[in-house]
Amino acid sequence: MRGAEVENKDAPNLASDEHGRIHSLLSAWLIPPVPPPAWRCAVAALIGVAMAVLMRVALLGLHGGVGATQPFFPAIMLVTLYAGWRWGLVPVAAGGAFGWWLWGGRYGEPLSEDELATMVIFLLCGVMVVAAAEGLRGAMRGLARAREERADAEARLRVTQTAAGVGPWDFDLRTGELYLSPAARRNLGIPEHERVDPGQLPTHVHPDDRDWVRERLRRALKGLEDYEVEYRLSDTGQGERWVHGRGEVIRDEDGRAIRMIGLNFDVTNRRRSEEQVRESEARFRNLADSAPALMWVSRPGGIREFVNRAYVEYTGLDYDGALTLDWRTRLFPEDLPGILKAQVAGEASRRPFNLEGRYRRADGEWRWLKSFSQPRFGPDGAFLGFIGIAFDTTDAKQAEANLTGVNELLADRVAAAVAERDAAQAALLQSQKLEAIGQLTGGVAHDFNNLLTVIIGALDVVERHPGDAVRREKMVGAALAAAKRGEKLTQHLLAFARRQPLKPEVCRVDRLIAESEGLLRRALGDAYTFNLRLGAGVRSARIDAGQFEAALLNLVVNARDATPPGGEVTIESRPITIAKRHGELEPGKYLRVAVRDTGSGMDAATIARAVEPFFTTKAPGEGTGLGLSQVYGFARQSGGWVDIESKPGQGATVVLLLPVVEGDTVILSAPKIDHVQAQVPSRVLLVEDDPQVAELIDAMLNDLGHSVIRAGGVDEALVRLEQDVGIQLVLSDVIMPGGKSGVDLAEQLAATRPGLPVVLCSGYTGGDQGRARAGDWPFISKPFSLETLAQALARARPH
Repeated sequence: MRGAEVENKDAPNLASDEHGRIHSLLSAWLIPPVPPPAWRCAVAALIGVAMAVLMRVALLGLHGGVGATQPFFPAIMLVTLYAGWRWGLVPVAAGGAFGWWLWGGRYGEPLSEDELATMVIFLLCGVMVVAAAEGLRGAMRGLARAREERADAEARLRVTQTAAGVGPWDFDLRTGELYLSPAARRNLGIPEHERVDPGQLPTHVHPDDRDWVRERLRRALKGLEDYEVEYRLSDTGQGERWVHGRGEVIRDEDGRAIRMIGLNFDVTNRRRSEEQVRESEARFRNLADSAPALMWVSRPGGIREFVNRAYVEYTGLDYDGALTLDWRTRLFPEDLPGILKAQVAGEASRRPFNLEGRYRRADGEWRWLKSFSQPRFGPDGAFLGFIGIAFDTTDAKQAEANLTGVNELLADRVAAAVAERDAAQAALLQSQKLEAIGQLTGGVAHDFNNLLTVIIGALDVVERHPGDAVRREKMVGAALAAAKRGEKLTQHLLAFARRQPLKPEVCRVDRLIAESEGLLRRALGDAYTFNLRLGAGVRSARIDAGQFEAALLNLVVNARDATPPGGEVTIESRPITIAKRHGELEPGKYLRVAVRDTGSGMDAATIARAVEPFFTTKAPGEGTGLGLSQVYGFARQSGGWVDIESKPGQGATVVLLLPVVEGDTVILSAPKIDHVQAQVPSRVLLVEDDPQVAELIDAMLNDLGHSVIRAGGVDEALVRLEQDVGIQLVLSDVIMPGGKSGVDLAEQLAATRPGLPVVLCSGYTGGDQGRARAGDWPFISKPFSLETLAQALARARPH
């Protein structure tokens, strides 16, 4: 309320609360909520009877029968209230016996008619008093239970409000009294016992927001709009804090506002997350606008929702016009059918695809554009559209044409042609560099889109569920983490290069470490003491053995560089059980592989950045900063985690946590086959465009006992296959000249000669290697050993 929140309403409740407490104590003493034990009831009945007798004797003595039963009525009432109606009948019976005794029973005289009538009246009245007292007793106990239930309900409500951070308030517009709950006070930064004058409440609102909040309150009181505000607090001791307030105006029969009730809650974390999102979006836009290529983001159906500056400049339209531009109107007529067909197929597949064609630029010139599109998905896996990037390849194509012309004119214009060729080669190289940078930029843009998906999704959940503290904390944490990851992406753009896919296998970790001991000792050198303490036993993990050995080597080299000569480096392994979530690891069984040194150690700031790509504490030229980054990437891709334990001057321990794989004995105990010796001589077609590589592989195949026919490209390979029906196996490189790849050859053979085994190999990490790995053909990466080649040939043969 104006921030809308004061508290003066507690004072009127103090007297009623004190009266209620006294009433509760008296009721609990006279009418206990739990029936007392029988011996207490008996004592109460005896005390009541004794007090009635003593009162009669003290006032009238033992003379005559006047007032013989009247003193028993208070006792009947009190005993019934305390012990119940059964014990209340005891004073009734005692009163009748005492009256009979006074009226002559002690002398053996019978009762007169008047005395007998008086006795009957006493007994009837006593029973009625018992009944009335029992009814009162039940009502009082019911009231006590209702009061306790209300207190319990209020306590539960307070706990719920406190946990959710929601602070109710109640403002009486007629008296100016305002009640603020403890949570509402905490949200506003007002001490719990501080009394606040309603007129001073605006001082708790930031000066820049006061007028706006007052205006919203005024309009709400006039019934023009609902009262809902979001404002900053004036106290900035803990940084800028935001509070969201909502209220409802209650009016009398004449429509006058008489009361206002509502609540407030702290939305500082949401505001900070929104600021992080805005900063991330600004960084993304700056990155995209600085790229020398056309970039866009589209929704399902092809409707674009973002384009960068280069895209707008190419079209020559404003931003909105570029978003809605129909590119079919800009395509070269001869390229239109092929581009449309490839685009429809690519979008329908929801897989990465690329296009190349001629498009009319804003100045009317036809330019070649090569585009790369890849799908984007939401946190729930739903398809959200494509993100794309396109490069102007006109100069590259012109350079290729110039190269052809230069070769044709070499005889007549040697000197000029050489210079022109050099210029064309430089242009081609520059174009290829721009294309590679563009592909990298597209990947970074895709990563940014995923980060923004997490942030926007998390903030949407927070907005929809402001009272759910647990969900809000989790979502805000996820949004902040994603925003920080986005910041690191922009700071370390060059760190995002291609990734070599892992080849995970179930391996005994101790065996791998033991087999690597010689290499690790050589890397460490004789100036250091090297210790192995292996305790993992037969336990295994699903990891890439080569990557694991590379990670160990990186850690040992880092330990050596941080340790002066004479120090120690120790590798330890043992099983551990994680009982609760650790980093991003779920509870479970893990193998702990630690590399510990006695070097200079690291401070907290260095540990926090240790796994960042290119971060290093070494002198320039002495380290790349990629060692721990590789270790961290390997651990995360293997489902594990990396911990760093260190203090300055006390050495450092880098810990790899890898999930234990159960039931791996069959894999570990499988017999090893010598594929080199087990080869069956065959007639092999080797398809390789590099003469030197072809010569080497030819020799390896001959060593395995095979006869070799060679081809320098896909078309030549098809001719050889047509001429020589005795060819029993095809070994082909993936990357080939002439526009057809080894994958194209394998696919064609699968259709025309389905029984012919094919093995693919490549030393290039891009191009069609993804298609090759995804196919059913054995694939080996260059360089490869004779055993690796033999294994691939054995796998290709039908069993």
